[in-house]
Amino acid sequence: MKDNSVRIVSLIPSGTEILAALGLTDAIVGRSHECDYPPEIQNRPICTAARLNSKAASQEIHNQVNNLLQSALSIYEINTEVLEQVKPTHIVTQDQCDVCAVSLQEVEKAVANLIDTSPQIISLQPNLLEDVWQDIERIGNIFEVDSVKLLENLEARVKICQQKIQGLSLTELPTVACIEWIEPLMVAANWIPELVNLVGGQTLFSASGQPSATISWETLLITNPDVIIFMPCGWDLQRTRQEARLLTQRPEWQELHAAQSGRVYITDGNSYFNRPGPRLVDSLEILAELLHPDIFDYGYKGTAWEVISADEMIPLAVTK
Repeated sequence: MKDNSVRIVSLIPSGTEILAALGLTDAIVGRSHECDYPPEIQNRPICTAARLNSKAASQEIHNQVNNLLQSALSIYEINTEVLEQVKPTHIVTQDQCDVCAVSLQEVEKAVANLIDTSPQIISLQPNLLEDVWQDIERIGNIFEVDSVKLLENLEARVKICQQKIQGLSLTELPTVACIEWIEPLMVAANWIPELVNLVGGQTLFSASGQPSATISWETLLITNPDVIIFMPCGWDLQRTRQEARLLTQRPEWQELHAAQSGRVYITDGNSYFNRPGPRLVDSLEILAELLHPDIFDYGYKGTAWEVISADEMIPLAVTK
């Protein structure tokens, strides 16, 4: 980066991770309340806050989100006083999902009220892996840093996964349900189906590049996937394990093939699957481990994913 006066505020975790991967960590002067990686940016001033209780149960969070959106309110608010203090020359945000981070409209409104600066807004809108690559290249071009080596490394890791599953027959490609939310039951979409398919899985319920969709409990039972992976938006392993019980302790859960074969997993969706940045390739490798453990072992187990044990799937009525 040629200009040492660049001061960046990142209002989305994936944007922060892209900036850091491009060597721009020192230029980050502010972040969102959700930006927590890499660890060295955690001392940067926080410029946003949530208008909802993120510790509530999944159904309550869903209701809070709907109420805010129906009231024409953003789920997140920007602290313009902090923005004024850090004097950004650039703000990285997103226009992909109003539930994921501060909306572009909110950022534009906040910037219009700034007195001392008129920062350039860089808005990301990724729906597929290729969009993430383009975002990395675009940010690199804006800040005059080389993105080629980073992109080559990420793409090489994807190709390694693809090469290792070549030759698998259709019967060796498990059907996969990726659960993005518990109540209501939602399946992950956008880049997730693409990742699943790249490492030898058959995605159920959702299509690459499309928004996440709600499905019924009955649909999950009837479709009976080979593998079920929990990756709720914004939750780590511990929180995901806690909320997954709302489904896994239903009596009918035992009827599912994935439950019977021990192929129900929880993941740290907040760190990996929910963030369309460089760690989507880590997410790809995690999926590779889950879908084809006889071929892949990257060492993510225990930190990025865990198996839901048979004991955790015993219906509540039985345990009393």
